[in-house]
Amino acid sequence: MRALRSPKVLAGSALLLVLLLLAVVGPLIAPHSADWQADRTSGLPLAPSGRFWLGTDQQQHDLFSRLLSGGRDTLLISFLAGLFACVLSVAVGVTAGFVGGLVDDLLSALANIFLALPGLLILMVIMKPLPPAETSDPLLIGSVIALTAWAWGARVLRAQTLALRAADYVEAARVIGERTWRIILFEVVPNLLPILASAFIFTVIYGIGTYTALAWLGVISPASVTWGTVLNEAQASGAAVNGYWWWYLPPALAVALVGIALALVNFGIDEVINPRLTSARTGRARGVVFRLGLTPVLKSAAPQAASPTPVPLKEAQP
Repeated sequence: MRALRSPKVLAGSALLLVLLLLAVVGPLIAPHSADWQADRTSGLPLAPSGRFWLGTDQQQHDLFSRLLSGGRDTLLISFLAGLFACVLSVAVGVTAGFVGGLVDDLLSALANIFLALPGLLILMVIMKPLPPAETSDPLLIGSVIALTAWAWGARVLRAQTLALRAADYVEAARVIGERTWRIILFEVVPNLLPILASAFIFTVIYGIGTYTALAWLGVISPASVTWGTVLNEAQASGAAVNGYWWWYLPPALAVALVGIALALVNFGIDEVINPRLTSARTGRARGVVFRLGLTPVLKSAAPQAASPTPVPLKEAQP
């Protein structure tokens, strides 16, 4: 696959692999458990030191241990949200584009409604009344986030399916009597995999940002140690005002690094599936410079012929 040779995909995949590995084995290699507290009574956070690499918070929790422990739930819920959203996108977008007619109109209207809704506000309204135990369930949170993230992917898949349903191999499958669901699964969906992969990655990025924002706003139960809940505790204790940078900066950087890694992979895939980006990259490799702007008006290189100078006629000699 050409995407695997892209420098962006390679760099993003390497960074993402490291972060995923830390999220999986982080709680196992952390110096302390996420709830462990140092034996101090001063109530002031400790700055980073040899004993506490990222310092402590106001409750004397080891922030390095909480950083390693908080990545697991954050990434798990984000990937679950991306998976659930992609399933909904395929079900709605491909069905609307392939079937057409009234089904297309109804499903497109449904997608447009969800696109118009403010996702974060809807999530807060749904999750705020839930008991704390429910807001710690990864499946529930991932499903709720997916409800606000599937619509744009469905629109993209619908547009591509409209082009694919008129392809020759799809018409041939219809002629030989293949069922509609078999044509969709074995003829249409495989040709949508690059777009589906890009939609999945973008939804995971959205899920990370949304879940972190919900935890930062206090919607997620504080009992769940995540990067967002650490940020929520730092905000509630005035860490930014008091200069406790080691409390809020590491989890914020962790969220940013995951987003950057996924964005690099997404950009690499987009260069493969987007003909304009592919042409530009190929042209740069061959030394062709593409510039944006108005089409220049070229003047003829041949110089205009100078008008002949009139030669005066000599009078005839007698």
